[in-house]
Amino acid sequence: MGTETLAIGNGRMFRYALGSLLLLAGMTLLGAQGLVWLELEPKLMRALQGGAICALGTALGAVPVLVIRRMPQTVSDTLLGFGAGVMLAATAFSLIVPGITAAENLGLTPWAASGMISFGIMLGALGLFLVDRKVSGASSEMLVGTVEHPVIPPRIWLFVFAIIAHNIPEGMAVGVSAGGGMPEADSLAMGIALQDVPEGLVIALVLAGAGMSRVKAFLIGAASGLVEPVFALLCAWLVSLAEMLLPLGLALAAGAMLLVVTHEVIPESRRHGHDKLASLGLLIGFCLMMVMDTALA
Repeated sequence: MGTETLAIGNGRMFRYALGSLLLLAGMTLLGAQGLVWLELEPKLMRALQGGAICALGTALGAVPVLVIRRMPQTVSDTLLGFGAGVMLAATAFSLIVPGITAAENLGLTPWAASGMISFGIMLGALGLFLVDRKVSGASSEMLVGTVEHPVIPPRIWLFVFAIIAHNIPEGMAVGVSAGGGMPEADSLAMGIALQDVPEGLVIALVLAGAGMSRVKAFLIGAASGLVEPVFALLCAWLVSLAEMLLPLGLALAAGAMLLVVTHEVIPESRRHGHDKLASLGLLIGFCLMMVMDTALA
């Protein structure tokens, strides 16, 4: 009887996962048709499409939680390392190098351009650091009071909120590169979308492991990437207003992404002792994103 019940449960979860994939596919097609109807400038449309691709990657990553409740820690750490490598390469080849080039195109000397980008990197990292401290400093009572099931520890919600907040600089990067008409914009969006897949899965698995229903965990994991198209469109619009904002915007996004990788993603990927696998994932992710940024751009 127990085996039969388990088989029925697994079959139901499989149908949930398949149905969710079909729903995501349908919503993607509907969203693509809706974007055609919008009368946006080409650069803003490109930014919105790039942000939507990133959000879709997050949603796809959350789907497996409908079938599995836990992922082997070695796989999770390897995926986190892979995401860190993708973000590091995207920061270098899609943000910093093009930012220096954009600053030089404004008439700055190489020294001045590098100094301007360095200032922007530090400013972007400082801004995200202050936001992270604000989120981490929120009282436990407030966090528990805002959720439906207070049995989930506040630290779990802090972790989820932190990942959602970290999607903001990714959306900024997509928006700034698209708004500036950069050829790397499409490869950057694809690379971030790849990196967002394990993020969506991590959020969903953490919530499911803490006791939340799989369907709710999937919905929260899928929705966590929706901030990316919003900030992509906003930053693309801001960059289109002033040419000077392009190198600064790229530098700000680069600084925020660097802080996320070094302060959160890499330490988390090595926290359980799987250093070699995390490093291997990082190298693979870095090389893959580098190829996408250089050879395929």
